[in-house]
Formats: sequence, structure tokens, C-alpha cells
Amino acid sequence: MTQSSKSFDLLQTSISSRARRGVLHTSHGDLQTPFFMPIATKGAVKTLSSLDVENLGSPILLSNTYHLYLRPGVDVFKEFGGLHRFMSWDGAILTDSGGYQVFSLGAMRKITEDGVVFASHIDGSRHELTPEKSIQIQQAIGSDIQMVLDECTPSGSTLDYLTDSVARTTRWAERCKVEFQKGREESNNPGSLLFGINQGGIVDDLRVEHARQMSRIGFDGYAIGGLSVGEQFVDSCRIVAALDQNLPTDAARYFMGGAQPHEIVEYVKRGVDMFDCVLPTRNARHGLLYRFRHHDLSSPDFYETVHVTNEQFKYSKEPLVVAEESDSVSQELSRYSLGYVRHLFTVEEMLGQRLVTLANVRFYLELMRRIRSAIADGQL
Repeated sequence: MTQSSKSFDLLQTSISSRARRGVLHTSHGDLQTPFFMPIATKGAVKTLSSLDVENLGSPILLSNTYHLYLRPGVDVFKEFGGLHRFMSWDGAILTDSGGYQVFSLGAMRKITEDGVVFASHIDGSRHELTPEKSIQIQQAIGSDIQMVLDECTPSGSTLDYLTDSVARTTRWAERCKVEFQKGREESNNPGSLLFGINQGGIVDDLRVEHARQMSRIGFDGYAIGGLSVGEQFVDSCRIVAALDQNLPTDAARYFMGGAQPHEIVEYVKRGVDMFDCVLPTRNARHGLLYRFRHHDLSSPDFYETVHVTNEQFKYSKEPLVVAEESDSVSQELSRYSLGYVRHLFTVEEMLGQRLVTLANVRFYLELMRRIRSAIADGQL
């Protein structure tokens, strides 16, 4: 049975797992779930243009509130009418709240009930990020999906610390929602969505209770935060499974942060709809290439990674990617051999980074297409 909210339509739940297929409605298009968001931290996917990403077929990008606030600054987005126009991108954009970057500053920040006071990593200047200011920045950016300000707790935090942090995150979320509604009409994207964030480390009861608290506040979608900070994969799977039973079924679920391809498959099987990850782009810049080995997603060896910089590829005529008739990007990448791409990395030509980045982002997007197809066919 189809369930719906104003922003999300749940079309199908797998008969063999908790995998879901749906549609998330945004101001810049409908997004078929599950989907993956390439990282455009400072308004660009590293080494790629907006046209490159458009040709790859990604309907959405993720950008970073903290970095965009520091440079180019809110005034620039007000002048340009938002990030979409600034970076010439017609797809959807999700912005995180800036919280993760601020909390990662360690000794360079101080957490209070009001928000976080921090020193810029660029010039040491002092700033304060409150729930209200985070939303104001995101509304100036004009993103389609905006995140509440939360505290991302480090791995190994004590139960007392986690409990206090989760309570603060709930209070901040309430303030974010008030500010979001207050500034909606004056924002650069009045139709944007607001997502809450679930925290609580790897403590099941705390995670579940926080999910219920966030659900009572009510958001367009719900993110699972704090599961990419050093915990074991088995613990992440357990938490995601517990949250599947306690988050609203008629709203999108977003796993925040890193995930290898086989991990994405497992999270999808536990009810997750949205992903982002720096791995395909970051690893590409070091010559690590993702490619499929077979079509059976139920086996974690469905893909492999190879270092194109390895000596074994010096004379390889194998194409970087096998061309597909309807895929212009694969046709471009198939022109270049692994031997040639290895040469580009050896002589530090930036073209090598761009080609492997294209290949890796294409891989992650194709993975999500295969996942959606497997759910539709009852194979996942």
C-alpha cells in the first residue's frame, strides 16, 4: 500500500527485507529513492563541473553550510539568489547544518546551550553558529533539503555525555524548526524541506527514544547521524535496523556520512533511502577506482577497487570504463586505457583525477540504479 506525506511517497517495501523504493519531492525535481548524493562541499564536486554532474545523471548534490558560510559568505548568496544560480546547477541541493565540521574542530570550538562558538580554520576569526543562524545561512543558500543543527558525538562517548548531547540536539531541533518556518517566505527557496537528525551513539534505547522525540517535533525527513565516526559496521547495522522500526514510514531516511558500496546495500535492506559519501571522489584523487565484478548485490564482493597507479597497469590497454550505448560519460571514459590513466597520475596531470572521479561517481550512481531495480524486482 502506498503511503505518503507532503514530500515523500513510499511506493514499495521489499518482501524479502526492509528495503524501500519511493519518491522524494523537492523544489528542483522528484528524486527516486534510494539515491546517492555526490559531495560538492564548497559548491563544486572536486575536479568536475556542474555540466559533468548533469551528464552523470545525478539529480542532487550535497554542499556544506560551514564552508559556504566562511567562503564566499551569505552576502554572495543573497546577491546571486542562492547557490543554484551561483554554481549553475538546476538539480536539487542538500546542505548539512555545519555542525559536523564545527564539532570536528575540537579545541577550536566551545559548545553552549545557545550554540557553538568556533574559530575559523582559515584565519582563526571567531564565529558563533546557533540553530537559528544555521537555518538562516541555509535559507540564503537556498538548498532544497536543509538540516537541523545537531551535536555529532565522537565514538566512545560516555552514556551521560550522549544523554545530555541528545537532549540538547532535540532542543536545537525545535529551535531550528521555528526559525525555518519563520524565514521560509524570505528564503532563496521557499519550497525547501527540513530534516531532523537522530543521534545517540550506538546505544539502542537512546537512539530509539531520540527518534520518537524527533518524530513528535515533525520533519520532512529524518537523518541518522553519528554512525560514520569510528564505530563498527555491525553496530551501525544494528542501530539502523532499530531506527527502521521507530522512524515514520512516510518520510525519507538519510544515512549521513561515509559508506562503502556493500555497506550501502546493507543499510538499504534496513530501510534507508538516502546516502552521501566522500569516498568515490576522495579516493579517485589518489587513483583508487571502483568497478563492478558481477550483478549479485547480495554478495559483498559484487565490486572491487583497483589502484590505477600500480605498475601492473603500465602497459594495460583495458578501457577505464566499458562504453554503454546510451551513456555519454561511459563513452568518454572508454576512450582512455588504464595504462594512459596511470601515466596521468605518474606525471601528476589533473586529467587523471578528473577521469577517475567521473568513473567513481558514475559507479555509485549506477549502484543506486541497480539497487532500485533489485527492490522493484523483489531481489533485494
